[in-house]
Amino acid sequence: MNDKQLIRSCLQGDVEEYRKIVNKYNGRIMAIAINILGNREDAEDACQEAFIKAYNHLGKYDFKKNFNSWLYGIIYNQCLDKLRKRRRFYKFLNKMKRESFQFTNGRASTNSINHSFPKRVLKNLSLKERAILFLWAVEGYTSEEIGSVLKCSASTARVHLFKARKKIKAILEKENV
Repeated sequence: MNDKQLIRSCLQGDVEEYRKIVNKYNGRIMAIAINILGNREDAEDACQEAFIKAYNHLGKYDFKKNFNSWLYGIIYNQCLDKLRKRRRFYKFLNKMKRESFQFTNGRASTNSINHSFPKRVLKNLSLKERAILFLWAVEGYTSEEIGSVLKCSASTARVHLFKARKKIKAILEKENV
């Protein structure tokens, strides 16, 4: 059976046929993801998300086009999303580290920030604050998306995010005193 026949079977409700597609393309998709992302764990996540997204959007697949190109486009976009999320998270952590500097005698000095920095700081936040911070910094969610996840308005989500960031800043400043 070729790809287009498998897709037609999937669209008619035969979920087992999609397993054949996954088995056929899993190695190639994983290779692309590892090359783009640089580590296996993120690549596995991206592949899983790409296959789920492809399955959910099979109805939108244009049978006139090559299926593997369509699937490669999906994994490529998933990898780019992962890189954006990773970059946003590291920017956030670096900003928090920079803001932890204190000025003494006109010179900037820093207390050593060890590798437990995120855990040390995050344990002082409430569960809701940690969730909002994670959704914003790691997942790249907007306040509207955070609001829908936490079942609150977008403005309430922004307030919680502001309070979480303010609390982190206060904790870091207190550590430097």
